[in-house]
Amino acid sequence: MKLSIVVPAHNEEQNIGDCLQELCEKVGRQHNIPLEIIAVDDNSSDGTAEIIRKVQSQYPEVRLVQRRPPAGFGRAIRTGIDAVQGDIVVIYMADLSDDPQDVVRYYRKIQEGYDCVFGSRFMAGSKVENYPRLKLIINRIVNRCIQWMFWTKFNDLTNAFKAYRIEALRACSPFNACHFNITLEMSLGVLTRKFHVTQIPISWYGRTWGSSKLKLREMGRRYLSTLMMVFFQRMLISDDLMAERLSNRDQLRDQQRNLEDRVKGLEQEIERLGGVAAPAHPAEQPSEIAGHLT
Repeated sequence: MKLSIVVPAHNEEQNIGDCLQELCEKVGRQHNIPLEIIAVDDNSSDGTAEIIRKVQSQYPEVRLVQRRPPAGFGRAIRTGIDAVQGDIVVIYMADLSDDPQDVVRYYRKIQEGYDCVFGSRFMAGSKVENYPRLKLIINRIVNRCIQWMFWTKFNDLTNAFKAYRIEALRACSPFNACHFNITLEMSLGVLTRKFHVTQIPISWYGRTWGSSKLKLREMGRRYLSTLMMVFFQRMLISDDLMAERLSNRDQLRDQQRNLEDRVKGLEQEIERLGGVAAPAHPAEQPSEIAGHLT
């Protein structure tokens, strides 16, 4: 399965180069994982885009997508997801706070059969460094409230760093959140539709350059809006959401069967042409078959 890593970046010229190189080397090259990295330049006013282009010259798996105003973390994520060509999508922060080895662990978990993998910074085995104390306290209060509302064991739902099968994201789309509240919209969306989700401990490192784009006072109303929207969807129309998911699953299965039938038909046609056109002299066989195929 091909892995697509979406990296939203706004004024991250000091971090984005190292971020992308680490992902290419430690995920793609070391573990031989089919990889594309979609670096979304979210209206940066510094040299973020230029740094991404320099990395592209060395690592062709990196793709640059540039957004027009207005800026917004959620808008950048939505743009990145629209550009995805892989089977598994990981949302990864450009500020070097996430660990590329956790991306590999996400990928392996999806291979085991899970639809989504949530990383938790607050469970046994996790590692957290330089987390601002005020944000930590608010984070734990908010996530505990979400756990109670949705009766879930997952305890770090506001964390953006997660992995999804692309069909799970498509079943939950379209996403409407424009800022960091998209992390809740995506996480709760797959839980409400009862996708197969697991949680693993991850490492998180506080940024060493630049300032966080998450402004708690500004985001409160947006988080609350998304939380209430998904909560009432779960309470009032969960049957409709499940029906949509099952319908999408059936459509994907039909498409897979059609592709398999087409492949089998092509294989049989190639075998038939090879058997009919085989000349006495082996050297003539490739050109003879090519004539039949054209």
